[in-house]
Amino acid sequence: MNKYFKIVIALIIVVIIAGLYLLFTRKDKVDTGSPVSPISVVQESSTPTATNDSNSVAEIKEPTAESSASSMQNYKITPPIADALSRIAKKPFGIKISPQNSPISPERFSGYHTGVDFETLATEKDTAVPVYAICTGSLTLKKWVSGYGGVVVQKCQLENQTVTVIYGHLKLESVKASVDDLEISAGDQLGILGQGYTAETDGERKHLHLGIHQGTAINIRGYVQTQPELDDWLDPQKYL
Repeated sequence: MNKYFKIVIALIIVVIIAGLYLLFTRKDKVDTGSPVSPISVVQESSTPTATNDSNSVAEIKEPTAESSASSMQNYKITPPIADALSRIAKKPFGIKISPQNSPISPERFSGYHTGVDFETLATEKDTAVPVYAICTGSLTLKKWVSGYGGVVVQKCQLENQTVTVIYGHLKLESVKASVDDLEISAGDQLGILGQGYTAETDGERKHLHLGIHQGTAINIRGYVQTQPELDDWLDPQKYL
């Protein structure tokens, strides 16, 4: 009898120990407090779900080389002059000009600059400086205008909208295309810059004024007096 009693007691002790072991093991797993790896969460589902968490891994999309190149090709323009960016040295888009604060002296204009001025080098004073079409389209204006000398306007498409492009201070006789001729392709030579301080530039220095006006209306103003008026124009430098 004592033998069987001892066996029963031993079995009870074993069961109690086993139960306590399982209890504490389960508690350890629940209360571990370890952070859940975001990688393991993503891997549990092959289909990402929508979430309001801006830091969610599922919402992050890396741009591909193809998409970046396509975007650049859609919105880039052909430079209107060689070494275009390095020539923007005095009057960028939107600068507010007055006779008192202008980088040019003497200054005859005032207001917000509607385009970009591309300067010429001292060595180009008496040499022909070609001007190229920045986009594809036909000419809508070609004439001598006070403040510009020779000016040409081209109608184009940019960012899926119609724009008019103003090329100012050209030698008008060098522009062979006529208004409403066949389209001029981007990169085609329009003409050459007018000689500085002559009638070809209406007395202005030798440089190219390039403006991009939104819409089909021909607007060749080089300066406007208010910021809301400036909103009708695009900054050419952003597309170079």
